[in-house]
Amino acid sequence: NAEKHPEIKLQMRDAQNEVQRQISHVQEFVASKVDVIIISPKDTSLTKVVSEAFRAGIPVIVLDREVEGDDFTTFIGADNRVIGAAVGTWAKENLKGKGNVVELKGLGTTIAAKDRSEPFHEAIKGTDIKIVYEADMEWLGDKAREKMQAALARNPAKGSIQLVYGANDPAAIQAYYAANEAGRESEMMFVGVDALPHEGVDAVKKGILNATFEYPNGAKEAIDIAIKLAAGEKAPKTVTL
Repeated sequence: NAEKHPEIKLQMRDAQNEVQRQISHVQEFVASKVDVIIISPKDTSLTKVVSEAFRAGIPVIVLDREVEGDDFTTFIGADNRVIGAAVGTWAKENLKGKGNVVELKGLGTTIAAKDRSEPFHEAIKGTDIKIVYEADMEWLGDKAREKMQAALARNPAKGSIQLVYGANDPAAIQAYYAANEAGRESEMMFVGVDALPHEGVDAVKKGILNATFEYPNGAKEAIDIAIKLAAGEKAPKTVTL
């Protein structure tokens, strides 16, 4: 998206899923007085450094995962609560209101994880759908695989799990592979979230996932708003994709 705008000089940093590294990247950008910061924070522990950047007069666009408070310029993201509820509705329909579910949740310190989980629980309330195992996989595929192995060990009887809900597609995909290793993948359905073309959508096409729910990434919107902010224009506080 930035490539389409030759007037932008884009500096990128990858924190490799480490909070402290991401904090130091923001501090580096503040010290070098960049015009705009776009950040997808690992979790709410980035709130303080985002606030420091914002209070230093640098516009901050928070993308995808929220921070606490109002010390940022614009938040761009989809409504994870709508997605969580939609997964719950899908589960009710496809399980016909009855069955055992393994839920592999996102990192507990992220608002997105709560928002993808709580409405799912609300949607299946009053049915005969039970969560027989739930665990925090920290948004990591390898962690999800471990948790799925534990879920299978705890529910060893054939047909004792009907559905696995991964809070992101890597979790659901790795859960499938764990079940496949145990020779049990055909007993259950697998559903994820994000629907990236070469990940979730591809996994549905290959028959690994039964469904994935789209979470638009907001990259185009972030670049468009960054250009406006750099030009001194105002931007909305929240953009819901």
